Amino acid sequence: MKSKFVPIILILVLFINQFSFVSHASESLSELYEREAETQQAISNLEKQTKETKDAISALQGQKEQTQASVNNLENQKGSLQSTINGYSSKLTTLDEEISDAEDAMAEVSAEIVKLNNELFEAQQQEKDRYEALKKRLKNTYESGGTGGLVRVLLESKSLGELLTKSEYLNAIVRYDRQKIAEFKDLQADIEAKKKVVEEREAELDAYQDQLDEKHDELEGLTNQVMGQLSATNSSLKNEKNKLADYDSQLASLDEKMKALESQVAAAQAKLAQQIAERLALMKEDLGGSYNASDTELIWLAATIQAEADGESYTGKLGVGTVIMNRVKSSAFPNTVIGVITQNMQFASYRSGKVELFVERGPNSTCVRAAQEVLGGARIGDYLFFMTKYWADYYRITSYTMIGNHAFFYRWETYAAPEPEPEPSEDAQPQESSSPEEPQSSEEQQEEPSEDSGDSENLDGNGGDDGGDNGDGDNGDGGDGGGDGGE
Repeated sequence: MKSKFVPIILILVLFINQFSFVSHASESLSELYEREAETQQAISNLEKQTKETKDAISALQGQKEQTQASVNNLENQKGSLQSTINGYSSKLTTLDEEISDAEDAMAEVSAEIVKLNNELFEAQQQEKDRYEALKKRLKNTYESGGTGGLVRVLLESKSLGELLTKSEYLNAIVRYDRQKIAEFKDLQADIEAKKKVVEEREAELDAYQDQLDEKHDELEGLTNQVMGQLSATNSSLKNEKNKLADYDSQLASLDEKMKALESQVAAAQAKLAQQIAERLALMKEDLGGSYNASDTELIWLAATIQAEADGESYTGKLGVGTVIMNRVKSSAFPNTVIGVITQNMQFASYRSGKVELFVERGPNSTCVRAAQEVLGGARIGDYLFFMTKYWADYYRITSYTMIGNHAFFYRWETYAAPEPEPEPSEDAQPQESSSPEEPQSSEEQQEEPSEDSGDSENLDGNGGDDGGDNGDGDNGDGGDGGGDGGE
């Protein structure tokens, strides 16, 4: 009897344990889905902040470009105004020299007028003296009997010689007086003529100086006007340059914010990938089977394979196609080819526009054939993630398979970080580190190789950007959890 109940008891125990496991698994899955939803929401919020920050950067850059254009225009205006001022200054210098020359000429004319006036005064004095002498002589002559008196002087001569002498003397006096009067009149006429010429010359110089002064005042007014414009331009230029400096400061701050957001997004994606990996560990999914793809989906899949693995072997191309199709089949990702490829923050080759470039240009026949194979159900593994070896090691992925330059894996499982080395003492000599630098955000690390280099697109996600193995492979794709191909 006892022996009959043992199997029944064992069956009941196994049933109870199985029920407990299923119940426990159900509770664990529920918790995992809830944690994934929270992480997804956190990623969504971070992506919203990232977009807002990018928009702010774009707006600031637009304002900066407009301000820079304004600065350039003001610089040109400043140069033009300065050239105008220099031209006016040169003309003012020339006018000042002409005015100085005119003033010197006027000083000479003035001195000549003074000299002529002195000569005229002396001539007028001589005229007066001679007039008085002539008047006196005429008076004496009159008092002596006028002409009769002169005749009497002649008649009183005692001899013919005395008569001739007196007659000659009287004639000489008369000639002398007439000559002096004529000289005086000529001198007076000459002085008046010179005085008139000097006055005319002086009037001409006055008019010329008035003209020069008028030009000088006009140029000086224009110079002051342009200098006022230059001062206003310099003030505007200073304000615009201050705006540029302020924009640079704001852009630098936003750039720092972008780096922090990208780092947070990368960390959140890695966290989500680990959460999904934990869930998938409880519910192994069947990722195989064919997919009834449209012509458009075939082209997109082939274009993505080419963008990611153009320089890889055919197996490497199948590997990229395998990851995409496994994601389509997995409950953790979108269920369409294009949905997987365009999923946010997954394939940098799509974000950079390279996939769409190949879609427009048409992927090559090898990539089309690889796409057809995986769509028909061919797989080379159950991989959901791929990235370069550098990033796989950086994220401490426990197990992956290398195909060409890509590390492929199914679960995002990591090993514990090594204990940090003790800090050297102050007396220790610093040594150069040979370990790779800590990776930056995906946007900073990404360097896309040229299409003819044979290397595929560097893709981001939390470990998929940049840092290809030995510098010649695809920078890994792992999506949310480490480059494209990741969660």
